[in-house]
Formats: sequence, C-alpha cells, structure tokens
Amino acid sequence: MNDCPSRFAHRIRALRCDGFTLIELLTVIALILILVGITIGAFSYANNKARRSRAEGEISALSAAIENYKLDNGEYPHTSETDGLDPQRMFNPAVYQIAGQKLYYTLSGRDQGGALQAGAKSYYEFKTNQTLTDPATNQTILSDPFGKSYGYSTARDAQMSPPRSGTGGYNPTFDLWSTAGQDALDAKTANRVWIKNW
Repeated sequence: MNDCPSRFAHRIRALRCDGFTLIELLTVIALILILVGITIGAFSYANNKARRSRAEGEISALSAAIENYKLDNGEYPHTSETDGLDPQRMFNPAVYQIAGQKLYYTLSGRDQGGALQAGAKSYYEFKTNQTLTDPATNQTILSDPFGKSYGYSTARDAQMSPPRSGTGGYNPTFDLWSTAGQDALDAKTANRVWIKNW
C-alpha cells in the first residue's frame, strides 16, 4: 500500500510534468517580443515608404502646375519669400511655411478666405490632406505627407539668367522639396534624405 502513490501525490506529479518551466515561459515571451518588434519595424518602414512615394508624386504634379503657371504668366510663381529661400543653406522647415503659403494661394487661385479670386485660374486642385491651417494666422499651408511644409524656392545664382535676389538654388528654374519629416539637416544629409525636384 505504501508503494502506491496517493491521488494527491499523483496530481502534483502530473502538474509538474504538464506545466511549463520558467525558462520555457521566458523563451516564448522573448519570441513574441521579437515578432512584435519585427512587425512594428516593417509597418514603420512600409508607412515611411508610402509617404515618400506620395511626396514624389505630389512634387511631380506640383512641378507640372508650376510650369503651366509659367506658360500663362511668363515667369514662375515667386515672391520675396520664395526669392530669398535658399535650399542650399536654409534647412529649417519652419522658414518654408511662408513660401508654401504663397505657392498654395498662387496655384489654387484662392484668396486667404478660401474663395476663388475673380479672374484667377486654378492650376492645381489641392486635397485636404495636402494642406494645413496655421493656427496663429489662419492661413493655409502647403503640406507634405510628413506633416511639414513643402519647400519652394526661386533663389538664383548670380550667373543664372535671369538673376533674382538670394544666391544658391539647385535648378535654373525653381526648387521644390520635402524634408521627409526631418527638422534640421546639413547640406550633405539634406541632399540624401530630401525628396526633391533636382
């Protein structure tokens, strides 16, 4: 009778055999965390890639609208803000907002209240996800897929014809770029990371 385990002892032995050890539980948790990390990384990469593709398409479409504006008006849209914005030296997206506003109002043909201006032509139909409203001024800002303002510049080198105020610029026509969500960069990093028309 002493050789037969009691029912209680038998249940304890069964639990020991059927349960997981601490090492097994930690291994499973580690594998789950690795899989979650890979999934989040892949999602982030795919999301960033989609934003970059959308920015490339928008830059191409905006460039075509700017060329159409030039055909009708004999020059590219420009103001003192776009003449002075040099993409080779100005890497802070905060300074792009005024130039982005001017480009939005010029290409949309709208006034600051959002109404189509009398006699103005719309060169580009902006979707709501392509613009932001500046809460301080209630002005519409041209926005890239990363939530930052597009950069637009008509700054010219002194040797270029026709010369304009400011120096630099990458094209003899105009520069249009997205910083791809980066806030401030040096020229070398900017040229590698930015999405641009040059």
